[in-house]
Amino acid sequence: MPGNTLFPGMLPHARTYAAWPVWKDSTSAEARFQPMTKRQAHQLWHDAGRFERQTRKPGCQDGALGRNGLAVLHTLLFDFLNFKSGRLDPSQAAIAEKANISERSVARGLVKLKDAGVLNWLRRCVPAVAAAGGFLMRQISSAYHVCSTANWKGYKAPPEPPKPDPGTWGARPPDNPYADAKAAHDDWARLAALDAEAALGSGVARVHANVLRRRLLYSSAIPEAASLAMKP
Repeated sequence: MPGNTLFPGMLPHARTYAAWPVWKDSTSAEARFQPMTKRQAHQLWHDAGRFERQTRKPGCQDGALGRNGLAVLHTLLFDFLNFKSGRLDPSQAAIAEKANISERSVARGLVKLKDAGVLNWLRRCVPAVAAAGGFLMRQISSAYHVCSTANWKGYKAPPEPPKPDPGTWGARPPDNPYADAKAAHDDWARLAALDAEAALGSGVARVHANVLRRRLLYSSAIPEAASLAMKP
């Protein structure tokens, strides 16, 4: 009895009554991918970790995504996603190899991700010619799309950090402390600005600070010496 050529791996006598051996919601239309930057991918990955922690109940090992879901998501984002074009269409076997898990674990992880609203995909097929010369549709890998956090079911975004007090951290520092001190004819403020630059490694600022410091110390010592000379 000839083997099953439509569904490899199934029993030789297995049959299908579908017009073509593809999933019923498969399409031959071209998939449209959404580009994503590497920074956005890293942010989504960190959000997914937060989502998993938020949904993990006490005493339970997994949350909404589970270990398989997180492994699949990490592999999709950092092993297969083309950041420039957004193309993301690996096979489940390729995902399993990269994630170091079984194909069944990949399937379970994909279901977890889709149920949580993190991932969606489009089943695809292409026209082909059967062995006997007839026309049929052949299943190919799905096109995946990682959804934004607005679509994640039960995800709670972290609160925004409080704005700093305008009188303390929120106050805008002067653009050029040295220039401001020079315009105000405040030599001691100029010296403080030069010392601050010297502390950051500026050798020129260190030299100027030493020259200005000697001049200020000398000028402040002259009135004291004159007062001592006038005493009887």
